[in-house]
Amino acid sequence: MNVIELTDITFRWPKQTENLLEIPALTIQKGEKVFLKGPSGSGKSSLLSLLAGISQPTSGEINLLQQPFSQLKPTQRDKFRANHIGYIFQMFNLLPYLSVIDNVLLPCRFSPQRKSRLSKEMEVEAKRLLEQLHLPQECLERPISELSIGQQQRVAAARALIGQPELLIADEPTSALDHNNREAFIQLLMAECDKAETTLLFVSHDETLETLFDRSIALNELNQAPRRNG
Repeated sequence: MNVIELTDITFRWPKQTENLLEIPALTIQKGEKVFLKGPSGSGKSSLLSLLAGISQPTSGEINLLQQPFSQLKPTQRDKFRANHIGYIFQMFNLLPYLSVIDNVLLPCRFSPQRKSRLSKEMEVEAKRLLEQLHLPQECLERPISELSIGQQQRVAAARALIGQPELLIADEPTSALDHNNREAFIQLLMAECDKAETTLLFVSHDETLETLFDRSIALNELNQAPRRNG
């Protein structure tokens, strides 16, 4: 099954005349772990915005999980994203006024569908994910602001993974870590994706990580737009 299917996609911001993205075709299948690379300006941010439903293509079609994602209304896209997509943001976007556990549980509070996929209590599953991602037990009661960058990264990953989303998008989540810690984190992330049969789209500038993935996509080669300011 194709989890991501893009056909004749173009994208430009309102009032612009030049396309930022021109992607004739892109297909990612269920369970694949794909490394998306490209220099600054190649369109990575624009593409992720389209896949998350934050932006809409100027033309073309985006199908996610064989659903016409780009044709959905904004509220429908929001619901689809909550139910089916886990997202690890580059800056993590954790909520400082919530505990570690409550940060991880947010997707299940927004999506009954993700909550229903859990085989155990939400808090138990949150703790299991954090343990599998090597977050020390004593961190669970600390405010987010007291955690290291690496610890915050693990919380963000657990939040994205809980409820077994079919698609996980990771946007430069390891940029603040040294190489050894990056590789170890990715291996842990992949192990959790394997358990849930989650498709992983991992965006990074660090091409030394490329060999850890099933395949890689160079967006600057895929994107046919004459200007690349994404």
